[in-house]
Amino acid sequence: MTQTQTGIHRLSKESSLQALLKGNCALLCHNASVTADFTSSIEVIQKIVGKRLTKLFGPQHGLFATVQDNMIETEDFVHPHFGIKTYSLYSQTRIPTEEMLQDIDTFIIDLQDVGTRVYTYISTLNLICKQIEHSPIELIVLDRPNPVGGEMMEGNILESEFQSFVGQFEFPMRHAMTMGEVALWIKKYHTPNLKLKVVSMEDWSRTMSFNETELPWILPSPNLPTSDGAICFPGTVLFEGTNISEGRGTTRALEIIGHPKLKPFTFLDHLKSLKEFKELKGFILRPHYFMPTFQKHAEIECGGFQIHVTNEKVFRPWTLSQLLIRELFYVLETNFQWKEGPYEYEYHRPPIDFINGSEKIRHWVEKRKNIEELLQLSDQSKDF
Repeated sequence: MTQTQTGIHRLSKESSLQALLKGNCALLCHNASVTADFTSSIEVIQKIVGKRLTKLFGPQHGLFATVQDNMIETEDFVHPHFGIKTYSLYSQTRIPTEEMLQDIDTFIIDLQDVGTRVYTYISTLNLICKQIEHSPIELIVLDRPNPVGGEMMEGNILESEFQSFVGQFEFPMRHAMTMGEVALWIKKYHTPNLKLKVVSMEDWSRTMSFNETELPWILPSPNLPTSDGAICFPGTVLFEGTNISEGRGTTRALEIIGHPKLKPFTFLDHLKSLKEFKELKGFILRPHYFMPTFQKHAEIECGGFQIHVTNEKVFRPWTLSQLLIRELFYVLETNFQWKEGPYEYEYHRPPIDFINGSEKIRHWVEKRKNIEELLQLSDQSKDF
């Protein structure tokens, strides 16, 4: 099997692409911005342009992916090794200011995305596109694989009134695009004057799983240490809008869910009695007990499950997690709660509605409607 060649790999090898790096350059990157041999993208680009790499930018979770989730901000600093001024785009501002962009001719983005509408790196990409659309700055996006695949779309389309930092686009939760493809989509529909170049991948196809790329998995944020977690993420991220632990504070966050009052073996028997559950394929729910070290239910033993993906080609994480939330709401009764705000700087609605991009799914849960009605909501994605 041939290893996928990412945008940063091609840039490191091809002089015609290196010629795109004109004038002073800025780089938005993070912990997972490395080549297949684990060389930092900062080092690669500095080798090409030298002192013309004048600024670095970090997204949510920080340049080093050391900072936890929702509304935990990072500060500007000077990189301790490269000595380059590093600006946070998850701090006092999530939009690069005119001062940050001053004297920049080429803005480079190399981020590993997770193919999910609420994963905020595409939101940061969008805000950059809007900010520089009418400037002389050229944007170069170095493409990387979508780790949840390039074929399957899943989930409802975001409704415009629920736009937020975790939902800027009216497309499905699981959108099947790479970072480069999202950039092209933004240019086509929102920033037509943007000076954009996407350095595409070679030896990648939409049918490939991340493991099939033969690329190393480097955690793009603190709670996605494995590619298995990324596959589950389009569904397990929904639990952020509830008091059900999504496994933060464990070593397998976003693969594990649970609650102190949940009896996993009994709950699994309940799930197995549901025709809707039996029809879902490609995974095994393993009853599991765990004790988070921080965040929800810290230092309290929780009953729950680890989701083991057995066939990611047919696994539908969003549908599974919506069904789990519906049944947990029913079984746990008053022990189940919707999380209260704020959530990603939104204060006026329940966080679950911003995550879902709609209030209709919360109502679907509370009225315990059937799976067909849920799928009718997500059928809108066929028009995307």
